[in-house]
Amino acid sequence: MMMVTSRLVLGLLVLKLVLASPPRYSRQAELDNYDAELDNLDLENKDLYEYYDELSIDEPKIEIGTLAPDEDHDHLPNASLEEEEGEEEKEVERTLRKPNLIPSGSGDPGVLMGPDTQGGLPTCVLCTCLGGSVYCDDTKLVHVPPLPKDTTHFYARYNRIMKINKSDFANMNKLKRIDLTHNAISKIDDGALFGLPALEELVIRENSVIQLPALPATMTLVDVSHNKLGGTSIQNEAFKDMTGLLYLYLTDNNIDHVPVPLPESLRSLHLQNNNIQMIHGDTFCNLNDVNYVRTALEDVRLDGNPVNLSRSPQAYVCLPRIPVGALI
Repeated sequence: MMMVTSRLVLGLLVLKLVLASPPRYSRQAELDNYDAELDNLDLENKDLYEYYDELSIDEPKIEIGTLAPDEDHDHLPNASLEEEEGEEEKEVERTLRKPNLIPSGSGDPGVLMGPDTQGGLPTCVLCTCLGGSVYCDDTKLVHVPPLPKDTTHFYARYNRIMKINKSDFANMNKLKRIDLTHNAISKIDDGALFGLPALEELVIRENSVIQLPALPATMTLVDVSHNKLGGTSIQNEAFKDMTGLLYLYLTDNNIDHVPVPLPESLRSLHLQNNNIQMIHGDTFCNLNDVNYVRTALEDVRLDGNPVNLSRSPQAYVCLPRIPVGALI
């Protein structure tokens, strides 16, 4: 009896376990129906697939922008794209054309160098500025342009400058060299160069200068060759106080005398192709000192003048070399 009861209880437990577990065939049924479900899904989305298949790569695609608007750029209200682009171009043009204040030596500090320069260009755009040197060679200048205040060397050769005004180099306290070779300069204002405390070299050859202005005592080189200087174009004792003058070139003019007194420092004096007719005993030497020797002046050129050097031999006894010129 006990055994029968035990078996009955055990059978009930097994039956309960079997009923509680999922049927084995349900998973298999799901797997068997997977392909069918896919086929049904394809049928349901068939129209959608056919739509995408009909799209060509040439058809435009709509892109939705997600970037926030530029807060730094305010668009004009109700303005078209062309109007906005036009406003942007005008703003860029205004920025590029805005002149800058550049320290200038030609006038008061801070002169606008854009409008005052030929062609409306700043000097250092029209010319080339390297350190303290300004190069304006062959740029069709008709006047001296405004220069930076710290300019030390100025070159404007082969241009069309006709005059040097008193204001052209005003307040240029560092300017050492001016080279205006081959221009059309006929006049230099009085005082235009005399007030330059650092000026050492002046080259204005191949112009039409008829009067040499007063120059500062700091000069070491003066070249006024190939101009129109005459008998009264050079002031009396014009070079006397230039104690550091080394080179004086006055060739191809119409000068009729040697511009004495010449400073002791002078090494080279070129006066060829002028109208000098006489050399006096005290032109180079000291008649009161027979032992005087002018050792520095080794290069004197007088060829091309209507003077016979052999007529006044005593005028050269103090020189290291006899001047170059006609001896007959």
